Amino acid sequence: MLRPKGNHNRLPLTLLLAGILVACFGLVAIYDASVIDAFRTFGDKFHYVKQQAVWICIGVVAALVTSSFPTAFLKKYAHIFYGATLFLVVIVLIPGIGSKYLGARRWIDIGITVIQPSELLKIGLVIYLAKWLETERTLKQFLAFIGLNIVLVMLEPDLGTSIIIIGTSFMMYYLSGAKIKDIATFCAVLLLAISALILVSPYRVNRLKTFLDPTTDPLGSSYHINQILYGLGSGGLNGVGLGKSRQKYAYLPEATTDSIFVIIAEEFGFIGSSLLIAVLVGLLLSSFKVAMNVNDKFDKLLASSISLLFLIQIFVNLSSMVALVPLTGVPLPFISYGGSSLVTNFIALGLLINIAKHT
Repeated sequence: MLRPKGNHNRLPLTLLLAGILVACFGLVAIYDASVIDAFRTFGDKFHYVKQQAVWICIGVVAALVTSSFPTAFLKKYAHIFYGATLFLVVIVLIPGIGSKYLGARRWIDIGITVIQPSELLKIGLVIYLAKWLETERTLKQFLAFIGLNIVLVMLEPDLGTSIIIIGTSFMMYYLSGAKIKDIATFCAVLLLAISALILVSPYRVNRLKTFLDPTTDPLGSSYHINQILYGLGSGGLNGVGLGKSRQKYAYLPEATTDSIFVIIAEEFGFIGSSLLIAVLVGLLLSSFKVAMNVNDKFDKLLASSISLLFLIQIFVNLSSMVALVPLTGVPLPFISYGGSSLVTNFIALGLLINIAKHT
């Protein structure tokens, strides 16, 4: 049976349009969440929106560029892409180069903007891993390689990005054909590592205590999660209405970034936030559909890793917003404010479109 002409282009186009649509909705949410803070801090209520709009345009261009690269080119120069992002992660730790904010050194100020190297590392790492795991690797080799990246990211420190990298890398190792015995060993090592990272940091111990009992210290360590729950609860079924959020009036920390879903749920209610989640699920299903229909191992691993990047970030962000997991500072893809995260997501989407075009 003959296929209708152009039928093979529908999925790539759908992926791109879905990414743009979600990012544009995020623009509305960012304006709504930031209008008070932007006017108070910069004297311009559109400050955050204008910056995010520029990043959306850059992200779309980046997606179009990465969707045009032959995957053979990506595979050939995977070590260069990874090496460049790893270099940025190293130099961000150098005082005078990396910018420190709230005790973390995660950003590099390049004058016209600020970039977060750990976000770019996600893409460089999955491209290189897709090539590296084409050849069978022992568990020791895998742990040593991933451990190097995690150590550098945790020196910033950035636990949220570390969790994303660990989860994605683990699933890639499994999909590459790892043995069940190695997977079980990896899980045991991972559990010990996470426990150690929590116990050596009083800040993370307090986060864990807050997660276990949000009523402890409501004006201190559990303030953030309590404000999240207030926002979600006040939204009800239909929401309080667009622009009528109370949590955006400096009550909710990180309202434009990690906690932006709370503002959406408060104003659009359970129905509106469920529709947003449905769109994100649709994007994820389309992403995994690309990975399932690929035969080449490099392309399959790369498409799977990008789909997993989206899945884990969405899951961790939304789960932390409803107190299913402790707060970890992971942005909501395509929606949260932040240029590095947004452009990285569009680059990943472009790579996925690239693979889909040749499926």
